[in-house]
Amino acid sequence: MPSPPFLVFTDLDGTLLDHEDYSHDPAEPALARLRAAGVPVILASSKTAGEIAPLRADLGLADHPAIVENGAGVLEPGAEAPEDRGRYGELRVLLDRLPASLRAAFRGFGDWDVPMIARRTGLPLAEAELAARRRFSEPGLWRGSEAQKAAFLGALAAQGVQAREGGRFLTLSFGGTKASRMAEIAARYGRPFTVALGDAPNDVEMLEAADLGFVIANPHRPSLPPLSGEAGGRIVRIDAAGPKGWNAAMERVIKGRGI
Repeated sequence: MPSPPFLVFTDLDGTLLDHEDYSHDPAEPALARLRAAGVPVILASSKTAGEIAPLRADLGLADHPAIVENGAGVLEPGAEAPEDRGRYGELRVLLDRLPASLRAAFRGFGDWDVPMIARRTGLPLAEAELAARRRFSEPGLWRGSEAQKAAFLGALAAQGVQAREGGRFLTLSFGGTKASRMAEIAARYGRPFTVALGDAPNDVEMLEAADLGFVIANPHRPSLPPLSGEAGGRIVRIDAAGPKGWNAAMERVIKGRGI
């Protein structure tokens, strides 16, 4: 395929989607210009393939791959969500083998019914049901001490399980990051200039690996610490939050890249 002018890799919740109502409307002007210019916008989220597939279609981005479950998997262009559960059952077994004192401090999606997932995420019930259909990762909430958390993460790491802090949840998986998937997907397109947008700790590697990264403000969580590349202007902070900030960042790129 011909190499596009550039690639956009974007987080969803709190970045392209509003933290409260999940709307992307304020970002639509820049999205429309990118679609018209043939610039692939690649979703990169902790969401499942079941959640991302309809959202990707609604955004007019179904011709491009999407990074799902924090980089633990990829949803291919045009694909629907697979029916199998991948390695999720294996992950839950390892989690339940932990000492009871550590296990009790972590409650994940597999410990909640769909109404509880809806309450914890703010999603409608139908979307919460899609969020529960995980294949690679387990998001949850940590309720123990920092010392317990270190022991919890260490015990899981010994079993090959990694953890990522996101905008809302601590997410467990067998590996794969947004940054590693970004590199794989960029290679498909001939490695053009890459732009990444995010707001949470699980976006940091992707932001630092991109040619240009934007930290979108999120008033609902502490600000990210200074990032590698920020002092030299390769990573830029946008004061506006959510899709409004996303639109401002992308309008800056569109102008700067001559689109």
